[in-house]
Amino acid sequence: MRETGVSDESLRRRGGGGAGRSGPPGRRDTRRPRPTAPAVSRTAAAAAQRRERERLPRYWFANQLLLTLSGQRPVHTLLGHTLPAAYDLLVELAPRAPLRPADSRATAPVVQRCGEYRPRHGVIEAFARIASGERLSALAFRLELGADARWRCAAVDLGPALPSLATPV
Repeated sequence: MRETGVSDESLRRRGGGGAGRSGPPGRRDTRRPRPTAPAVSRTAAAAAQRRERERLPRYWFANQLLLTLSGQRPVHTLLGHTLPAAYDLLVELAPRAPLRPADSRATAPVVQRCGEYRPRHGVIEAFARIASGERLSALAFRLELGADARWRCAAVDLGPALPSLATPV
């Protein structure tokens, strides 16, 4: 028994009395409550995923080309983002709006999926699946990294479904 009138056994049970121990007894139960993930709604998570995806050059260009080739944006918005040959092709394609929905009641076209292949450093060959209602279209384009570290569209292809450019509309 100590001078305070408290037995050594009592101090051990309470976790006190040991050298360097000043706090409560340590927890012997190894189970811990599971950390809870912050509650995020599905729409907020989808929006965050969409924003993250838009930072990729292939998705940004796919969306810009889609807006131009569906008639939602004028061609000149891509002037600084395309090389001359690709811009000339877009000037020819845009008035036809080949990605515009066939039916006026159809939903606006969206980039459903976009993939890429990198044949070498500074070049991306990208492909996109464009959905508009029940209709699916393909869009392929080539991006080249310029000396100023900016991506520019070097080529655009909509596939064989597009009528020949030589044919007047």
